[in-house]
Amino acid sequence: MGYGNYRDPFEISPRASLGRNDKGTSLGRKDKGTSLGRKDKGTSLGRKDRGTSLGRKDASVISSGAEGGVEKSYTVQAGEKLALTFVVLPGESRDIDIAIDLVGEGAEADIKGLYLCSGEERVNFRILMHHRAPGCVSHQLINGIAGGVSKVTFDGRIVVAPDAQQTEAYQENHNILLSETAHVETTPQLEIYADDVKCSHGATVGRLDEDALFYMRTRGIPEREARMLQILSFLSPVTPEADRERVENAVIQMV
Repeated sequence: MGYGNYRDPFEISPRASLGRNDKGTSLGRKDKGTSLGRKDKGTSLGRKDRGTSLGRKDASVISSGAEGGVEKSYTVQAGEKLALTFVVLPGESRDIDIAIDLVGEGAEADIKGLYLCSGEERVNFRILMHHRAPGCVSHQLINGIAGGVSKVTFDGRIVVAPDAQQTEAYQENHNILLSETAHVETTPQLEIYADDVKCSHGATVGRLDEDALFYMRTRGIPEREARMLQILSFLSPVTPEADRERVENAVIQMV
């Protein structure tokens, strides 16, 4: 896919992964950078889906309950706000491929997602957030739990065009493994062509906090319940209220 004809970006593309016998790794959240680029306007996203233009301030999508993929692009005009939430429950293998174009001044996008994998699921997140206009704000937060022999990837890219000054763009992906055979690979990326921006990205891949589990057990909480409470707390920031009961039930079955 194309991101525009911009030259010489400030680009940060760290990678974190964890699988069998890995000890765990994390990437910090405070990465920042600026760079001047020429005043190219850029080209189209090159996606198969030509996109959806929002006619109202808020739009919400909750995607769960089926196998298969989600491939869609959105165009967000001046003053509009796009809100998307994705929920992937155990037993679902999904490809979620989203492109968002912030084309009007002051446009906003808020993307949240969670996944729960307990078996042989394959879940892939690909998110392109393209800031093309000044003063736009975007937030991305994807949290998930991988168990069994599941495989999960996160490929997120934020592109800030030369004219998109005063951009604020934030991206986080956090993952917990419940088994030695599950595998997660995460690649958050920043590509910045403007010089007046606030941008950060971060990713973590690890396991449940053994110290916290031990503390809860010393307070009389059974180990299984302690594990469940830690997972639910981890997922809470990305759990839609309407799906909270389903997510809690899925966690109970996984632990």
